[in-house]
Amino acid sequence: MLNILTKLFGSRNDRLLKELWPIAKQVSALEADVQDLSDEELAAKTVEFRQRLSDGATTDELLPEAFAVVREASHRVLGMRHFDAQIIGGIILHQGKIAEMKTGEGKTLTATLAVYLNALSGKGSHVVTVNDYLASRDAEQMGKLYGFLGLSTGVIVHGITNDERRDAYASDITYGTNNEFGFDYLRDNMAFSSDELVQRGHHFAIVDEVDSILIDESRTPLIISGPAEQATELYVQADGLIKQLAESDYEKDEKDRAVSYTETGNDNVEKLFRDAGLLTNGSLYDPENVNLMHAATQALRANTLFARESDYIVRNDEVIIIDEFTGRMMPGRRYSDGLHQALEAKEGVTVQPENQTLASITFQNFFRMYDKLAGMTGTADTEAEEFQKIYKLEVVIVPTNRDMIRNDVADVIYRDAADKFEAIVSDIEVVHQEGAPLLVGTTSIDKSELLSEMLKKKGIKHEVLNAKHHEREAEIVSQAGRKGAVTIATNMAGRGTDIMLGGNPDMLIAQLPAKLSEADREAKAEEIRTACAAEHIEVVELGGLHILGTERHESRRIDNQLRGRSGRQGDPGTTRFYLSLEDDLMRIFGGEKMQSMLTKMGFEKGEAIEHPWVTKAIENSQKKVEGRNFDVRKNLLEYDDVMNQQRDVTYSQRRELLQVDDVHDVIEDMQADYAGRLEDEFLDGHIEEWRLDELQEALKERLSVESDPKSWLESDEVETAGDMTIKLAECLKAHMAAKEEITGAEQMRGFEKYLVLQILDHHWKEHLLAMDHLRQSVGLRGYAQKQPIQEYKRESFELFEGMLDKVREETMTALHRVQVEQEAPIVEQTAEQQDVGPVNYSHGDDAPEEESHTYKREHPKVGRNEPCPCGSGKKYKQCHGKHA
Repeated sequence: MLNILTKLFGSRNDRLLKELWPIAKQVSALEADVQDLSDEELAAKTVEFRQRLSDGATTDELLPEAFAVVREASHRVLGMRHFDAQIIGGIILHQGKIAEMKTGEGKTLTATLAVYLNALSGKGSHVVTVNDYLASRDAEQMGKLYGFLGLSTGVIVHGITNDERRDAYASDITYGTNNEFGFDYLRDNMAFSSDELVQRGHHFAIVDEVDSILIDESRTPLIISGPAEQATELYVQADGLIKQLAESDYEKDEKDRAVSYTETGNDNVEKLFRDAGLLTNGSLYDPENVNLMHAATQALRANTLFARESDYIVRNDEVIIIDEFTGRMMPGRRYSDGLHQALEAKEGVTVQPENQTLASITFQNFFRMYDKLAGMTGTADTEAEEFQKIYKLEVVIVPTNRDMIRNDVADVIYRDAADKFEAIVSDIEVVHQEGAPLLVGTTSIDKSELLSEMLKKKGIKHEVLNAKHHEREAEIVSQAGRKGAVTIATNMAGRGTDIMLGGNPDMLIAQLPAKLSEADREAKAEEIRTACAAEHIEVVELGGLHILGTERHESRRIDNQLRGRSGRQGDPGTTRFYLSLEDDLMRIFGGEKMQSMLTKMGFEKGEAIEHPWVTKAIENSQKKVEGRNFDVRKNLLEYDDVMNQQRDVTYSQRRELLQVDDVHDVIEDMQADYAGRLEDEFLDGHIEEWRLDELQEALKERLSVESDPKSWLESDEVETAGDMTIKLAECLKAHMAAKEEITGAEQMRGFEKYLVLQILDHHWKEHLLAMDHLRQSVGLRGYAQKQPIQEYKRESFELFEGMLDKVREETMTALHRVQVEQEAPIVEQTAEQQDVGPVNYSHGDDAPEEESHTYKREHPKVGRNEPCPCGSGKKYKQCHGKHA
């Protein structure tokens, strides 16, 4: 029925495209007019557009003219004119949707249209890429276009300074990776001075390879952490003991990637820990032995669920995670909750201290902060439902500039992996002898290296691209379309470099020796272009790029990314996947029904079956896995949304505190709140029931305030508990005013601000740890017929309220207990310098309860805008006075 209705009325995608073509025709209609403009007149259009926006025009109204200007500027500066299909893609991006464009359709150039239009507001446009190389490359290439039109371009990559980051974000257009954008946001919310902030808002962003970033990587949150007090030796000991277990001691569920001890396994683990002297009393499940149980669990996971060369590699005494979707190394990223330490113990490398979360955010919640978000990729339609439900992003499939003529051959399946790989090598040999280029996709490093060894024995020259050889990624991919080229690649997601039949001349020209003269370089460049053009024709006649997939991935999208490397811009090509019953997808998700049916069909060793039914059955398995993974991500997001509400409140309050010099109003509100708390604690009931002696003692012990509340009763102003609360607030205010008389208002304001931020950060860090523990334990509530997510929401709210109470209470305690001592000046001072100067602050979390903090003037006062006395050349407020 759905197919019939689609034929009658067209699909949703068809209807959307029908609405966009008239806008694209408006852009084309303006082409002749903008072609008549001089370079200066064309660049001046930016100033005109900005003025019209400030006069009340909308970006939608400017779109046809702005796109026409960008198209013409691109032709003049880059030598590239946007195709009509790219204009359609640009409109989709501007509308805050996802443009699905096939590989080779020019997504990078397409993005310039929406990026330029949305940068005219002056609020900044962000372009998010999957790695530093692409961010730098695109910023440099497209920056020429933006610069011609009068807009500035910045790039955020790993290793640049804070000042460089601030300048990049201040640009009209900023390129960078998802990790860098996210970590900069977290670091901004850990800053102690507004001078340290680098980002200026989240106005508009286009996410390249949007499926990779917003879906694949969304399962792992960004975390800034610091060392926790946890012994690393325990992981080494646990690993040695776990390796003594038999397979019957645990049950492994590969579908859910989970492992647990059997009843016998529990007994054996406890015996091993007891014999080793680690378990001295009780069982591993007793509360006092929680660290032992934690180490034992993570050691089991590390040894049974995670494989070297597939999930991680070991290099330079480090365990480095491999991204399962892109095959790239992820240096600096670590598994949480002690799992990374367990892997380090398993591999015999140095076990790094376990970390505690200081700040974290998921990619889902980071990118949902943007006023308008758009994305582009070659493979998004299979995840359209998730994009709509999680991000409210609609996927629109953009028609190709030229017809797709690639031939996607049905899958072929073998009984075992050995037969499969023999068949793959045999087919590679045949195609290679004909001269057509081959790209072979694998799902792990070990399988790519197995295939490489088999090709070496056959004498077939080839390149290997995986996490071990990522340094030459762009070079290898760019030449994978050369005649006779054979390239083995571990996942092809987000490579960002087109495979051009006959080779990529620009990449070859870039590799010419720097010592060549300009004339020689140009001559060599012309030779390369001519040779690549001739080779292109040869490769087209040979059938284009051949893609061989050695295994189906859990996600159809990743398979489509591999397929999409062939058939760009109307080129010919062929793709085929080779499978076996031993493949993970077939073994874990294919089900016994499929295997028994194949056996009944007389499926013998060495034989192959090629049938559309097999391909369909495998795609159904993939759909099931995709649906399950979506549910997992959706469930994780439900929990993180709770955390995100608290994060928004905390970070917005923190930002307000950071961006003002005077937080005294906040302090006075805290004093009034604290006075109210004292009322609740000591002034309950009738006046004769008030515990005034205890109140006096509390003022002295908690706040170092010497005052007699009984004396206030003699005043006509005090008749009720509310009147006493007013007196308490006045008393606290007077106590702080006395300190301010000594320090001076400016120094006291600086101290107040620094102290509030420090205490807030401390308790936020502790709150994150408590939330982690709550998240881990709340799942057990299901056994008591309770909804874990509802329990999590309720208890997390209570934890958050408790955190805010602690911040207020500790701030009051620290401020009132701080001692202010004025010392004799250590240098001769003028009359203007007699005020108190820079100070030492000590918040002393570990100080004994009866000790007080000391606040001293040690040097003459230095104005905040005067040069710092340390000789750095910076202003005092940007150097040693930053936290004053």
